[in-house]
Amino acid sequence: MATMTKTTKINIFSENIYPDWDINEKKYLDRAKKILRFYLSEIHQLSCLADVDYKTISFDFLYCDSVKTHEINREYRNKDYAADIITFAIFADTPPEERFIFDGEVNLGEVMIALDKVQEEAVKKNVTPDYELSFLISHGILHLLGFDHQSEEDYNFVINMQNKALESIGIKKDDKI
Repeated sequence: MATMTKTTKINIFSENIYPDWDINEKKYLDRAKKILRFYLSEIHQLSCLADVDYKTISFDFLYCDSVKTHEINREYRNKDYAADIITFAIFADTPPEERFIFDGEVNLGEVMIALDKVQEEAVKKNVTPDYELSFLISHGILHLLGFDHQSEEDYNFVINMQNKALESIGIKKDDKI
């Protein structure tokens, strides 16, 4: 049984295809790594990685617009609306006996975030776009680790973990850009 260590390698790939927000991808990749390390230090035994032997964890972020998330929602989820975030938790959603680990590397999947929705939601929630994007990154990582929020109890757990993760790296709702 593996546990997350300081020597565990984290490979996160990102691509921004949304032309109206030139985000600092390195900044958010660094945040995502810190958030992942926090989650695995706090809830590793509850995650999809609990009984897995690994040396490297990898996953992808695609920053896009709500037109793209609407298209993906319709095509893959039979839902006709644009989402702020869509997560393909490939590893967590695969039965344990069918999970694929290559040379010690676990590919958790992909997170798509609609940056136009991030900006809209930030205004609605009266938070900065930076905070809202960080919140969604933390949310997506939880999904990749196998956490969902189908019940009120699960929803409260997810939101509580997100808040703790963001606080652990110094990100607060009232922070200014």
